[in-house]
Amino acid sequence: MSPSIHHLPLLGPLVGLSTWTFAMEGLLYARRTPALSKYGVTFDPATVKKQKAEKLPPYVQWPADNYNNLLEQPTQFYAVMLALTLLNVKDKTTVSLAWGYVGLRLLHSIIHVTTNNLLLRFPTFAASSLVLLGITAKAAWELLV
Repeated sequence: MSPSIHHLPLLGPLVGLSTWTFAMEGLLYARRTPALSKYGVTFDPATVKKQKAEKLPPYVQWPADNYNNLLEQPTQFYAVMLALTLLNVKDKTTVSLAWGYVGLRLLHSIIHVTTNNLLLRFPTFAASSLVLLGITAKAAWELLV
């Protein structure tokens, strides 16, 4: 019998953010694939990624940038979620913070791939970082007690 989300509640946010990352990868392909031929992007091995990206309009590049963002700081989140799960942490505050982090990363992604408004995107990122710091502090505390 496999454990349920009720017994391991921090795996829900982990799987949720991972699923969202795949959704952003899908958007990346949906925007980029038709744009490659439309804007004459070639697969010349003598060119670097930046040269190819410069041919594409920003809205086509934003999902790729966001996908890369989702493979940066969230890797800490995944590790901390697994650590807290191994430490058998299940309290409502930690679970709520974990879902809050996921929600903030989703909001960050939506801002990034629609308007890419930095005045909205940065505070959302900063808030998610503070939440992750709090979750990490909880994991550190649990290791010490």
